[in-house]
Formats: sequence, structure tokens, C-alpha cells
Amino acid sequence: MKKHFFTGLKGFGMGAANVVPGVSGGTVALLTGIYSDIVASINAISSKESLEALRHGKFGEFARLINLPFLLALGAGMVLSIFSLAKLVTWTLGHYPILTWAYFFGLILASVVFMMRDIKGWNAAAVAFAIGGAVLGVTICTLSPHQTPDGLWFIFICGLVSICTMILPGISGSFVLLILGKYDYIMQAVSGLDVPVLLVFALGCIIGILAFAKFLHWLLGKWEKQTMLVLLGFVLGSLVKVWPWADTAAISEAQIMRNGVPGPLEYQIGGAVLCCLAGIATVTILELTTNKKTDNVRNSD
Repeated sequence: MKKHFFTGLKGFGMGAANVVPGVSGGTVALLTGIYSDIVASINAISSKESLEALRHGKFGEFARLINLPFLLALGAGMVLSIFSLAKLVTWTLGHYPILTWAYFFGLILASVVFMMRDIKGWNAAAVAFAIGGAVLGVTICTLSPHQTPDGLWFIFICGLVSICTMILPGISGSFVLLILGKYDYIMQAVSGLDVPVLLVFALGCIIGILAFAKFLHWLLGKWEKQTMLVLLGFVLGSLVKVWPWADTAAISEAQIMRNGVPGPLEYQIGGAVLCCLAGIATVTILELTTNKKTDNVRNSD
């Protein structure tokens, strides 16, 4: 029980990371030493041995092969964290969008810097991969519509795509939702317990992780450096999506909600700079305090 309790705490940390763009749930898993366990359990779900056990009704054997107690404890912690923090994020986005996006901007910017530090052997080819990822990120963010469909089919796709980033240290699922234009929508669904939306999103997540986990694991195993370089550039280019003053409509709505303007422009810039620095500090403290443990986990992998 003690072991499962601490697994739940680690899941709570991963859930918090999944709510906040810029901090990857995969990174938190890596930092807390359960990254390889998660990947192994996910891959085991669709393995030949697990499917055979399930087909013959050997549910105990199936649970053992996929390490079901570990997955349940981890999932419980993540769900508790997501539902606890969703209301806070929804409220801050509604009332203080500039400051909230500035904090997210700092989180993502700092994540890019640490991703650059983790990639060894920079050369012309590495820079080309990163630039290609950056161009892709800017292109997708500038060409994608501000409003995306609210239909359940699109929510399913959002779950399908965003969950795959859970096993990619350095990029967060909530960041992918930002790119798809559905971050605030999903946070409001969680906060308001919109059951149809949550069920469809969860279904997309389940199918997505089962369908793509092996491919992503294979991709990282065969071309890890190239993959991480493209992701690095993509995240850097996608910063245009979280620029604090990008969503003017949300800013105007927040001013109306508070019955007036938030203050002079200088105050908004000052507050945004402080929040951005707070975001940078958050990631920096997380990285520095767990740096040694991260290196140990990576070496063991």
C-alpha cells in the first residue's frame, strides 16, 4: 500500500504537469523514476502474451503482465490532480488571461532551454532538424484557425493526439491541446464535469495511447536525437500560440467580467514579465533539484 501511495503521488505530479502547458507529464515521470515502468506497462497491454491471457479469461495473469496495480495507482493520482487544478486554471484564464499566458510562456520557454541542454552533439544537421521543427511549429500555429470545431469527433481527435505526448519527455499534452485550440475548452469541461465531452476525450486518449505507444517508443529508440530535435524546434516555434497578448477577445472578455480595465498597459507588461519569470523559475527549480536523479534514470535506460 505504501508503494502504491507514492505511485499515486507521482501520478498527481504528472496530472499537474498535464494541466499546465510547458511541463511535460513524461518529464515528471522521468524525474520521479517511473518513466520506464509506464512505457513498459503501456506496451505490455497490446503484447501477444497479454492478449492471449485476456482471450483465455486469465485476468489475473493479464493484470500481472501489465502491472495493473501500478497503472491504477498512477491513474488515480493523475485524475485527482487534473480535476483539482482544472477549476483554478479555468478561473485564471477567465479573469487574468495576460498573466496566465505569460506564466505558460515562461514555462514553455524554460522547457525549450533545458531540452537544448539535454541534446548532445550539436552540429549543422542538428540545427537543421531544429529549424525544420520551428518552421513547422510556426506554420501550424499561424495557419490553424483561432476557433476549432466543438464537435465530439474533434474532441476525440484531440484526445487521440494529445495523450501520445505523455511518453515523450519535453512536450506536454496540454501544449498539444493549445495547438489544436481546445485547451480552454477541455479545462472547462473538466471543471464543469461535462460528461459527454470527457468520455469522448477519454476514449480518444485510450485508443491513442494503445495505437501509438509502440510506434513512438520505436521512433525514440531508433531516431531519438532527430525526434527530440524536431520536437524542440516545434515547441520553440509554437511559442507564438501562447504569446500573452495573442487572444485579444479573451482579454476583452476578462475586462468585462471584472467590470473595468485591469490597469494601464505598463502594469500589464510588468505583471506579465513577473509571471513569465515565475514560469521560468518553476521549470528551473524542478530541473535543478532533480538533475542528478534524471541523469541516473537516463543512464539506466
